[in-house]
Amino acid sequence: MKFSQSLIAIITLALVITFGNAYDPSPLQDFCVAVKSLNNGVFVNGKFCKDPKQAKADDFFFSGLNKAGNTNNDVKSNVTTVNVDQIPGLNTMGISLVRIDYAPYGQNPPHTHPRATEILVLIEGTLYVGFVSSNQDNNRLFAKILHPGDVFVFPIGMIHFQVNIGKIPAVAFAGLSSQNAGVITIANTVFGSKPPINPEILSQAFQLDANVVKDLEVKFASKK
Repeated sequence: MKFSQSLIAIITLALVITFGNAYDPSPLQDFCVAVKSLNNGVFVNGKFCKDPKQAKADDFFFSGLNKAGNTNNDVKSNVTTVNVDQIPGLNTMGISLVRIDYAPYGQNPPHTHPRATEILVLIEGTLYVGFVSSNQDNNRLFAKILHPGDVFVFPIGMIHFQVNIGKIPAVAFAGLSSQNAGVITIANTVFGSKPPINPEILSQAFQLDANVVKDLEVKFASKK
């Protein structure tokens, strides 16, 4: 896939905006490369940090976002994440990145990021995207159809989604205002919890027959 200069500029702008509004605590040093061991390290907000003098270029590097993800799954999409686990140098930086591939009519189902606002730029295809505001705002739906070069923002904590409404694959990149934004996929979380939530509780909450809830719990539990 070849990116035009204008689309690359849009991606860069999106990341700059995301960095400028980072949700994670601001760093108090140039960098804090994450390590898994306390040996010769210091614990900082979720990760140990290596001695800065031992940092190297590879701590700030990742390769592979030019490759499409495997969309052969139930939702027909794939999210390739580049956060602090892939680039240790992102630790304390308050920013990360994802590539999202969508097969025709595939979707990134309703989910939320508990620690980040997301800004998405569409590179290829056509997406229908949106988020739903909180109960206090009467759960309003904010939605748009995106074409290549379009940008959409999903505020922190809001349930949001993307659907490929075209007959060809779609590709998007998104910046997130956290080194590890986290993700809670609504259906998987509610119906696939371990142990499962009592079906009677979900039956009342979703106004569904308890047997329907049980079937959903079996289905989503099998995906774990």
